Amino acid sequence: MSTPSSGSSPARITAEVVAKVAKLSSLHLSDDELALMTTQLSGMLDHFADIDKLDLDNVVPLAQPFPLKNVFREDVVVAGLDRDEVLAAAPAAEDGRFRVPPSLGLGEQ
Repeated sequence: MSTPSSGSSPARITAEVVAKVAKLSSLHLSDDELALMTTQLSGMLDHFADIDKLDLDNVVPLAQPFPLKNVFREDVVVAGLDRDEVLAAAPAAEDGRFRVPPSLGLGEQ
């Protein structure tokens, strides 16, 4: 893709450029997919060019358009569940912990 000079029309992305980027990305695109991607990327570049034309000299940059407000409750320490009561309801417990079946097919340990 060539870079347009100042004041010229936006550069058009070509199917060859899209195919090269797809190859570098290890993407295998059919001819129909290549044509679709070329059209979509060209549309995106046209839109970016429209944005570049906007006069934003009097627009104040900001990181957040709305004031931030903490919507979370206060962090208050509360009593947890009783360990013995919870383990009593578990299907299997051992040494004060839940007993679960071994994972990854490693068999009993």
